[in-house]
Amino acid sequence: MDWLSKDKNLIWHPYTQEKTAPPPLFIEKAAGAWLYGADGRGYLDAISSWWVTLHGHAHPYIAERLAAQARKLEQVIFAGFTHQPAIELAEKLIPLLPGHMSRIFYSDNGSTATEVAIKMAIQYWWNRSPDGRPARKKILAFRNAYHGDTFGAMAVSGRSVFTAPFDDYLFETVWIDLPDENTWPVIEQVLTAAGDQLAGFIYEPLLQGAGGMNMYAPAWLDKLLQRLQDLEVICIADEVLTGFGRTGTLFASEQMKAKPDIICLSKGLTGGTMALGVTACTARIFDAYWSDDRKKTLFHGHSFTANPLACTAALASLEIFNQEGTMDRVAQISRWHEQAARELPQMTGNRAQMRQLRQLGTILAFDIVQGESGYLNAIGPHLTHEALQKGLFLRPLGNTLYFMPPYCLKPDEHAMMVEKAVAAMHKVFDAASAL
Repeated sequence: MDWLSKDKNLIWHPYTQEKTAPPPLFIEKAAGAWLYGADGRGYLDAISSWWVTLHGHAHPYIAERLAAQARKLEQVIFAGFTHQPAIELAEKLIPLLPGHMSRIFYSDNGSTATEVAIKMAIQYWWNRSPDGRPARKKILAFRNAYHGDTFGAMAVSGRSVFTAPFDDYLFETVWIDLPDENTWPVIEQVLTAAGDQLAGFIYEPLLQGAGGMNMYAPAWLDKLLQRLQDLEVICIADEVLTGFGRTGTLFASEQMKAKPDIICLSKGLTGGTMALGVTACTARIFDAYWSDDRKKTLFHGHSFTANPLACTAALASLEIFNQEGTMDRVAQISRWHEQAARELPQMTGNRAQMRQLRQLGTILAFDIVQGESGYLNAIGPHLTHEALQKGLFLRPLGNTLYFMPPYCLKPDEHAMMVEKAVAAMHKVFDAASAL
């Protein structure tokens, strides 16, 4: 059957200009770190299929747990009902989370997890206001941030090609740069001027993913969080990407002394198997909603909130962390990345100039010096195409090439990943120089 023809006539793909994009690659099955086309050809998944796959594709333990749960309870409304997978997941997740998380609110993806967090922070101050007119209404965020594609999440994401058609519809956000010795004086000025108006601060701890794999120091983030907590600003850690080992610790927030009031999770939460979002909060946040007044309810929910199958997949993923020594694998990949970072400049040579070679946990990234910086740089699609020809799946963010493989990656697969990426870079640069 010609599935690609059907796809062309029926499907609208994400982040895709359907008129000019090449046909999508049809994937028949997957296993471990590999995706397989209908012809049986394998493609090493170097980006964990949009940063979600932790333990490898089609992990048999998660599949077995899902099958058993599907025969028992596949879905039930979560307003007025509950079930074991949701309770058990909250019971196991809360002790693992940084800080003093007290409650779990379920949704179904990363954007909704951050959307819930923003609403929690804003309504927290509304609930505490005796006249319904809270003094704190503004949200603080980093420039170049990305927190999702729903409207609240876009409002606290950096203005970019992603948000341009909707900028006039987004609420006002107070922006600051990533903290360091150069930006701190301006950050301090912003906090002095607006601190008592800030309801919350949302941030991607240590790593801005879609913004270009921007990495920044724990010490400066810690300083910022402590300053904000002195101002009683609700701190929201968007760990949708950074959670579950990506930055070298189970959660990036572990690397700071100051802990968030709210944590957002998704992507690796289920090992990449199913859609699930979590917004965890401290007792301070929850207590502002605990009332005889029904107007102080958090009126938010989704049809598939706490879906039993998704919660089961998340439980199975957490169990795999213990069964397979996953954090040891995280440390191993980190060491392989460190070695690759030392070798890459020589491997790429003069044909592919690199800048800002950087590494954090299981993420290795660098910028390619060609054309303008940013998501619309044309080199990304060319690198994706050439890498696929060599059996490697990369998806650069414009001119930022990065590796974020599943934790099941083997030593020879890591070496292959780097070598094939370099070969793809050489092919693209050689073709450009021949024009």
